[in-house]
Amino acid sequence: MKFGIDRLLADPALRKPLEGKRVALVAHPASVTENLTHSLDALIAAGINVTSAFGPQHGLKGDKQDNMVETADELDPEYNIPIFSLYGEVRRPSGQMMSTADVFLFDLQDLGCRIYTFVTTLLYLLEAAAAQGKEVWVLDRPNPAGRPVEGTLLLPGQESFVGAGPMPMRHGLTLGEMGQWFVDHFKLDVPYRVIAMEGWEPEGPGFGWPESRIWINPSPNAANLNMARAYAGTVMLEGTTLSEGRGTTRPLEVLFGAPDVDARAVLAEMHRLAPEWLAGCAIRECWFTPTFHKHASELCSALMIHAECRFYDHHAFRPWRLQALAFKAIRSLQPDYPLWRDFPYEYEFERLAIDVINGGPALREWVDDTGAVPGDLDAIAGADERVWTEERARFLLH
Repeated sequence: MKFGIDRLLADPALRKPLEGKRVALVAHPASVTENLTHSLDALIAAGINVTSAFGPQHGLKGDKQDNMVETADELDPEYNIPIFSLYGEVRRPSGQMMSTADVFLFDLQDLGCRIYTFVTTLLYLLEAAAAQGKEVWVLDRPNPAGRPVEGTLLLPGQESFVGAGPMPMRHGLTLGEMGQWFVDHFKLDVPYRVIAMEGWEPEGPGFGWPESRIWINPSPNAANLNMARAYAGTVMLEGTTLSEGRGTTRPLEVLFGAPDVDARAVLAEMHRLAPEWLAGCAIRECWFTPTFHKHASELCSALMIHAECRFYDHHAFRPWRLQALAFKAIRSLQPDYPLWRDFPYEYEFERLAIDVINGGPALREWVDDTGAVPGDLDAIAGADERVWTEERARFLLH
């Protein structure tokens, strides 16, 4: 199969509209060709007039570890072109940045999750391009989480850098498809084009991630396919006092880690409350001591997710519900546990982080309501999932 970048490089007819134009590239470390050449190097070697580059959150080099760790603009030492940060002084590209090119190639590997900020960066680029009369092309890449949809829709007024619009947590689109939805939903007047993939089979082997392609971290904590599959649930840990595994070698692959929570008891309570929500993966009790971040240097009791190998059932695995169930079990066993972390999250200073992450308060309120049962959350999310599945259907390219 071929990703968008590989098709563009292989087909002169696809590149022809770029002749005589200044081209910008939005990229990160996973922006590579099938031969592992970085897209910036490959495009310039192909004779495309690349006049600037842009890095999203974590930077073009992918070296920034955590949220709200910003990257500065710089000059590329080899090509002598500006590299602008879209996660530094600004998150929306400025007019000066947009003036450096005529066509913007967007070549980011996504995880298929609303909160993964590359989705919002695409929207901001499209809006800037519409205002400045520029073109945007998405060089499409797989959604490693595949087509399943899960979670509540972001509510009006809950938009943020981790919530670009009314989509569920796990949206089931590629970024090329998402761009089409953005153009339609926000009524953007922008020349938009997708260089689609060739041969991507979201229901084939790998269920989203082709077995023929190696995994390269699109961000520092996205270390493997297991993380990408679990992320639509485990990312919610960022809004809690529980460790998501930062400071270990397997971040965002655990349901939680904490020195004052009994993981074995939590797992038993999860099985009691909603055993069907644990389907599609294996859950294993483990221990870790983070070297930095939450609970640094403390031994944490934890539950590890294995959405991989023979344990993985693509259509049964529902990471958002699984993570919600872990929270509910902790609240059931330890009613006064200080679960929700109150801190500035992705430049949102007024709302609780867990509500910013979920695009509304429904999940937190369900966890904290002692009378609420799994069916209550299932009813809310299920209705939203059906709405989104129907809405997105006309934007599917693969």
